Amino acid sequence: MMGKLLWIAIAYVMGSIPFGLVFARTFCGVDPRTGGSRNVGATNVARLCGTKWGVATLLCDALKGALPVAIAMSFSDSTFFHSLTALAALLGHLYSCFLGFRGGKAVATTVGVFIPLAFGQLVLAGIACLLVIWRSGFVSLGSLTLVTALPVFLLVYGKWKLLPLALVVMALVYWSHRENIGRLARGEEKPWQKKHHDAAPTGCAADTASTDQADLADLASGQAPCGCGCAAHGEPGATPEK
Repeated sequence: MMGKLLWIAIAYVMGSIPFGLVFARTFCGVDPRTGGSRNVGATNVARLCGTKWGVATLLCDALKGALPVAIAMSFSDSTFFHSLTALAALLGHLYSCFLGFRGGKAVATTVGVFIPLAFGQLVLAGIACLLVIWRSGFVSLGSLTLVTALPVFLLVYGKWKLLPLALVVMALVYWSHRENIGRLARGEEKPWQKKHHDAAPTGCAADTASTDQADLADLASGQAPCGCGCAAHGEPGATPEK
């Protein structure tokens, strides 16, 4: 019992590792908390440091979810223990002990924890996510679709023991996206496609309201985003106008 509690604590610490901050400071000499969207996630690291380090952050954020769960599964058959380990890693990412209990939005880490737990259902939810992004242009809406579809597919395929974890994860990701949800409800969330067409300088100030959507598009296309989240400017690391 003590060994399992210790591993849950270790999973939280692993989830708390801010890989984006480590990469940005070590290899680019910048602090992502003070530039761009002021977030340590992959999109902001890509904005400030280029695609390579954004992808590295994305992979490591997923890995810090997958690894502790996979190890937990190697020495215990308890789904409840696996779920607690996954939740600890997610809470570490959302409320990092290294960042004053602040963190990211946990989408990459959510993908990571479900890779060893329910890979097939994760793939199906991922397809739904990509279809929503393709049809709507909103990455935030796609992320919400991912965590909404996942418990549905778990239920359909009989993995009901993972359903409580999936529902808690859905609630956490919805909470971390509450500002995006508000903008979607008000019609103020900008689809990432607009980033490639707004050439006017004022596009920078307008696009900062949804930099995550715009910059993830750059990350996927292999283009290094600029510091303000607007493709109209070719200088990586530029800061938005106040």
